[in-house]
Amino acid sequence: MSQAHAALTLQLLEFIAASPRSYAEVMEAWRSTCPRMSIWEDACIDGFVDASDSRRVALTGKGWALLQSVAKRSP
Repeated sequence: MSQAHAALTLQLLEFIAASPRSYAEVMEAWRSTCPRMSIWEDACIDGFVDASDSRRVALTGKGWALLQSVAKRSP
């Protein structure tokens, strides 16, 4: 994963973690028109987010763990 891709993935996870989001709200904010920047799709494939309920998108345990590991490394 490139640094730019990793940074955008973290931004997406932080966006979802900040407050409850519906699938529609996440798609509106994070839709991709560039096939090279598939942040949402990659986050789903990597198991960082759970979008099984269209009323609420949430981080998985793996998504929370990634955010926490990055927070621990930040000064």
